[in-house]
Amino acid sequence: MGAVYFYHMTRTPLDATLPVLLEKSLAAGWRVAVRGPDRAQLEHLDELLWLRPEEGFLPHGLDGGEHDLQQPVLLGTDPALADRQALICVGGAAPAPEEVAGLERASILFDGTDAAAVETARAHWRSLTGAGCKAQYWSQESGSWDKKAET
Repeated sequence: MGAVYFYHMTRTPLDATLPVLLEKSLAAGWRVAVRGPDRAQLEHLDELLWLRPEEGFLPHGLDGGEHDLQQPVLLGTDPALADRQALICVGGAAPAPEEVAGLERASILFDGTDAAAVETARAHWRSLTGAGCKAQYWSQESGSWDKKAET
């Protein structure tokens, strides 16, 4: 069974945090799904990833295309997870407990300056750990990512 990593972003925004996690996931040999409830936000992230320098390019695509299965990183509101080892959730999205069991890692990124986002993440923590999922909580309040809690 995989684990859910909660990333409480207080110093770097999603636009800076997501590419770092994608790089680490791809370096681990994982195929990644990025899930968010807002298609416009996912389109923004898609554009952001396309505009990276060539040496930092991350191969990816938005779901719904004819090459979804070939994409190392697939962004969507409900991307297929059958061939993915990692799921990164943004914008309040979260994995179901049964999804976590089939992944190497699930991550939930949330904006620590947004009280509603923090409360949503807390609800996801309670729900997922209550269902038996292993979880870690990471915060960057000190300036670097520090593990603050683990179940």
